[in-house]
Amino acid sequence: MSTEVRTRREQARRRRSRAFIGAFGLVVAVLGVVGLAGAAVTTAQGPRVTHVSVDPDAAISAAGSRMIFTTTQSLADVDPAQVTVTPAADFTVDTSGRSVGVRFTQPLWDDTAYTVTIDGLTGVGGGPAASVRESFTTPPLQFFLLQRGGDGDTIFRTDLAGDAAIPVYTNAHIEDFRATASHLVVATLGDDGDSHLIVTDLDGQDERELPLPGAGTVTNLQSADKGDLIGYTFTDAAVGTAGAREALLFTASLTAAQQDAEPTPVLRTGGESRVDDWRFVPGTDSILMLTYDGALTLVSPSGGAPVALGNAVSIDGIARGSATAVVERVDGPVAVDLATAQETPLPATDPALGQVNATVPLVGGDTLRVLAVVDGFTVTSTTVNVVDGTGAARPVFSIDPTDVLLQSCVSPSGRYAAFLIVPDAVSNPYDGYQLPLPERVQTHVVSLADGDEVVALSGFDISWCQTPPRG
Repeated sequence: MSTEVRTRREQARRRRSRAFIGAFGLVVAVLGVVGLAGAAVTTAQGPRVTHVSVDPDAAISAAGSRMIFTTTQSLADVDPAQVTVTPAADFTVDTSGRSVGVRFTQPLWDDTAYTVTIDGLTGVGGGPAASVRESFTTPPLQFFLLQRGGDGDTIFRTDLAGDAAIPVYTNAHIEDFRATASHLVVATLGDDGDSHLIVTDLDGQDERELPLPGAGTVTNLQSADKGDLIGYTFTDAAVGTAGAREALLFTASLTAAQQDAEPTPVLRTGGESRVDDWRFVPGTDSILMLTYDGALTLVSPSGGAPVALGNAVSIDGIARGSATAVVERVDGPVAVDLATAQETPLPATDPALGQVNATVPLVGGDTLRVLAVVDGFTVTSTTVNVVDGTGAARPVFSIDPTDVLLQSCVSPSGRYAAFLIVPDAVSNPYDGYQLPLPERVQTHVVSLADGDEVVALSGFDISWCQTPPRG
């Protein structure tokens, strides 16, 4: 090939190279302009929402669900005063990068449309403010209920209509059960008289058995408000013999990774550990326990030092999503702040309304109290009342004198209460279970806002209840 030809080719390659570089530079310049223009438009408009994340099902069942807004810009911190939730609900706010989260501190009402508005939303670098508004609707409430029967005992899933109950799990002998966010845990009794703990999915499938501390009986089964943690008291079948355990508290996880783990004993260091009553403290790993010697103690299974809270007669309950417990002292009921150990006597109600038979703490400081008017040894009337911080009472449910109220429970959101009624108590014999109950029981669900009865269902152990009934 001649030198002249090679020279022409090299010149052509150089011209193409310069043309490519020029074109590439032009493209880069155009893209840069477009990018700057896009950034300028975004900045001029203020932050815009690109994605919203919320789980309405979780929002009605437990405290702490979140609605997360993801935007086009990194955000300046959002103050709670910029946020409005309609209908009103308690919340906290956190800002991180391009996202802002609204955390609902209590479960939301079921079957309700919620709107969350954030005003004055600005980018971290300044610029114009924007408002965002998003809505979601919570689903109708569903729950579980237990019916005992001659052909076996069945746990049903149902709703507030009460006409579409679905059988979920059946066993020849179910003493008690609890529902967590993802599992049912069922206390059964075998032919040998020993307890068994069966775990299933919420649809009753994937049945498996949890290991117990030994052969014996399980009582006072409870579940934590969050997660898959349960607890129960356990008594050896050989109770009364040397070394046998009686009414000791154990916890266990229902997660698949720990399904074969041995249960964890919860002991009161240096004192009586046999438990008369106990509760999980919401949002913590702590447990409030009342032992046989009357001592009320806050203990931590993770190893924290126990906190002595004096003596008590009983634990009435802990308000959902809070650290406020209502306990019965010898001289009357008090509200105990478990975070500070400070306590406040509950305000008395009008004596004409009757004597207090039971108290259930509600979120915000109110209580649900069962008040009975007694004439000699005869109960003439029994009412359930919402009582505020001044002692003012508002009746929401009444019990016929021929019936007996066994248990009162409040739904996670506090919107409803469930009352376990024994109809015609005199002619309603008890069964032969270790947790004995009358053969006919009814669960009445009532709206606490107006006292209207929503539904009456045959059965007991509605899954809102944190403890079993005490027949």
